[in-house]
Amino acid sequence: MSVNLIFKIAAVGILVSILCQVLKHSGREEQAFLTSLAGLLLVLFWIVPYIHDLFESIQDLFSL
Repeated sequence: MSVNLIFKIAAVGILVSILCQVLKHSGREEQAFLTSLAGLLLVLFWIVPYIHDLFESIQDLFSL
């Protein structure tokens, strides 16, 4: 896993938190929720290949 991925995740987290705060203070709680959900899905799409590789390496390690 590269350091760039960690910086991307941190940047998305900062942007999503700022957008959520702005949207909540303007009375748009639904859009704030959808923004946080979109940020979560984006990060999950970035992380899923690494989780898949982890499970494959564990399978190879234990020869399952």
